[in-house]
Amino acid sequence: GGVHFPDLQITGSQSIYGYRNKVQFPVQSQNGKTVAGFYRAGSHTVIPITGCKIQPESAEQIRAAVLSWMEKENVPAYDERTHTGLVRHIYLRCGVKLGQTLVCIVANCEALPKKKTLVREILAADANVTGIVVNYNTKKSNVILGERFETLYGEGYLEDMLLGLTFRLSPAAFYQVNHDQAERLYEKAIEFAGFTGEETALDLYCGSGTITLCLARHVKTVYGVEIVDAAIHDAKENARRNEITNAEFFCADAGQAAIQFARDGVKPDVIVVDPPRKGCDETLLQTIADMQPKRMVYVSCDPATLARDVKRMGELGYQVEKVAVVDQFCHSGHCESGCLLSKKKLD
Repeated sequence: GGVHFPDLQITGSQSIYGYRNKVQFPVQSQNGKTVAGFYRAGSHTVIPITGCKIQPESAEQIRAAVLSWMEKENVPAYDERTHTGLVRHIYLRCGVKLGQTLVCIVANCEALPKKKTLVREILAADANVTGIVVNYNTKKSNVILGERFETLYGEGYLEDMLLGLTFRLSPAAFYQVNHDQAERLYEKAIEFAGFTGEETALDLYCGSGTITLCLARHVKTVYGVEIVDAAIHDAKENARRNEITNAEFFCADAGQAAIQFARDGVKPDVIVVDPPRKGCDETLLQTIADMQPKRMVYVSCDPATLARDVKRMGELGYQVEKVAVVDQFCHSGHCESGCLLSKKKLD
């Protein structure tokens, strides 16, 4: 992005094993046997995994329980070539602070058979499971989750705590995969924003409202925007249960929402963005510049798209002031970054 920081500091992680709170196992039939694990690099061939150092220990117990149920009940694995079979993915989420585990079975059907025995197998494997749901995805697509969920046991969501706030998380809602490092990242984002308590803030790509509600304690008003309806439902519920009244949430595309805010005359002092790996599109960056916030905090999981967008914001009148890097994906080549951009002063 044309910005150089010779003394760039990286926040390391105290825990480098078992840190992931989210696991997705694709399921396949291989030589007459059902297996689950991870895809071989650059392919859709599943390598059976019996243990992974960066995921919680419960993941292997639950994986084994689901495979055992499939074998006993003759429930076939999904075959993406023929679009036949039932179980596509075994998907787990864990709440680090509250110790909850949510299990989601992604199925290629309208109604999963043998559900009672599935629940028994999973609970026998891990007593900490607080919810079991089925996600129905019958599309010929690489997208993991479909739109319809059925709760088989407990609640259809997970609860966890982040920076002292309690969050409800639906299976489809975004949540950082490394809890402790997410707290470090959000603390850095709040520090960069330089709030005095009188600001209006806008949080784009807000997910379940985690960053939005953490910001709410430091600003006058904050607006959160997210395109996933279930996540916005969670965000509103999270605001209610944390008794936060100065946060409003909107279900919309980030770029379209920013344009609407600009039309409505909303003038945020600080805009926070935490986009997916592809980064922000040109329309959104232009709209942010048109709104002329004093500061922009850009949280990114991809340094390449961050660099691209930082360069563009420079052309639109914003300069990089601070950068923080957080080692959030230990034992991998990925990292999370936080970047403060301030509006340039005119000569």
